[in-house]
Amino acid sequence: MLLEKILLQLKASSSADFRWFQHAAQTFVKIPFFGAVSYLTFAVTPFCIVFAVIWAVYHRVSFAWIGQDILGITLIITVLQIVRIPNLKVGTVLLSCAFLYDIFWVFVSKRWFHESVMIVVARGDKSGEDGIPMLLKIPCLFDPSGGGYIIIGFGDIILPGLLVVFSLRYDWLAKKSLRAGYFLWAMTAYGLRLLITYVALNLMDRHGQPALLYIVPLTLGTFLSLGKKRGELKILWTRGEPERPCPHMQEEDQQSLNQH
Repeated sequence: MLLEKILLQLKASSSADFRWFQHAAQTFVKIPFFGAVSYLTFAVTPFCIVFAVIWAVYHRVSFAWIGQDILGITLIITVLQIVRIPNLKVGTVLLSCAFLYDIFWVFVSKRWFHESVMIVVARGDKSGEDGIPMLLKIPCLFDPSGGGYIIIGFGDIILPGLLVVFSLRYDWLAKKSLRAGYFLWAMTAYGLRLLITYVALNLMDRHGQPALLYIVPLTLGTFLSLGKKRGELKILWTRGEPERPCPHMQEEDQQSLNQH
């Protein structure tokens, strides 16, 4: 019930085009060399620069993973706000290619290059200088060796996240409840597969696993099976938006009913 209330509040906020600091975001100031910049961007930019500089200076300390994860999460949210998949067909092709790509560069590349290319690139090491880690990490609480981290790459969040965001957008447009929609099921499938990925990681002596190997089949399969069961798969696959009758047709139907 709590999740359903939150979703209804978000839906109401979206329909009313409500945004925090909307006035500041739509009011601009002219800055030399940069042109028109919103007051909100102008106010937030110094804090962002200071935060990034502090992390760059102290990124080798033991608690630097907190700043790294904050920067990574903000980047992920920004990407999910900007990039959208138009329909389920595009999402299926994208996730299927990413599924094969992840398996190849985690498992197959190890035979050719003697180490997993995907893991090395994600950590940002082996470059002779400090790299930019493209992952989120958190210390292992029960690691007997100490100093270990659980990591997940940005791609393992962003790519399935595009499908989850698509499901939420479809639910909003179709005015579906939380249980009758697709968002809850997509999030549940994604969460379960992350748990399975962590279990597989421990069963294989913490050897890096392609998370999309576990995430894509269930997340995408749940979406496809639900769409087929509800008779909405064709609309999801091609249009990506629910069928909404034309308002003029609704008025004509209402007039004909009143006449009868």
